[in-house]
Formats: sequence, structure tokens, C-alpha cells
Amino acid sequence: MFIRDLKTSENFVSGDRAVLRELLHPGKSPLALRYSLAHAFVKPGKKTLPHRLKTSEVYYVLSGSGTMHIDRETARVRSGQAVYIPPGSVQFIENTGRSNLAFLCIVDPAWRPEDEEVL
Repeated sequence: MFIRDLKTSENFVSGDRAVLRELLHPGKSPLALRYSLAHAFVKPGKKTLPHRLKTSEVYYVLSGSGTMHIDRETARVRSGQAVYIPPGSVQFIENTGRSNLAFLCIVDPAWRPEDEEVL
């Protein structure tokens, strides 16, 4: 059985400036997965940098609210919503609320630095 606790996972700042904690990644643990799963947050009034992945990604908003930007589309997002981000799309998210915007990031196939381009 493999269990990873968010509280004991190490924080790091990603290339797009989100604060991440990687929970599941097949390249970093002996897991038979194609995808990776990370917990991210963006502080109030902040946003991630525009970037694109070669792979698909899903954000699942855990708490807070903000605005999601994918290519030329924008939409308000809030707790309980999932956002699909197609491969190659320019994306960023901004926190428009008063508390941290926390979300899960699912990348399939698993995230690799060479698959991400920060613009």
C-alpha cells in the first residue's frame, strides 16, 4: 500500500510560480501509473505564469476562487469544479479571492520538466 501525506510532502515553486507538493509520480515512486498528481496553491492576488504542457492536464479546485485562462478563453472557477486543459494550450490561473486558491493537478502522461514551456 502506498500512501503519501500532503503535510509531509515537500513544497516547491514550479516554473509557473505555483506552490506545489507532488503526491503521486511514477518516476519518483514505485507506482504503476501513467499520470502524476500534485497539490498546488496560489496566494490571494497572485497568478501563475502563462505556460503550456505537451500533455493534457486537469485542475480540480479544492478551495478558493479565481479565473482560469486557457488560450483565449477565461472563466471563473471555484471549489468543487474540474477544469480540463488540452495538450499544447497556453494556460494560467489567477487567484481573485481572499484566501489561497488550492487545487489538484493531474497530468497525463506524468509531468516532466521537458514537457512544460513557461512563456
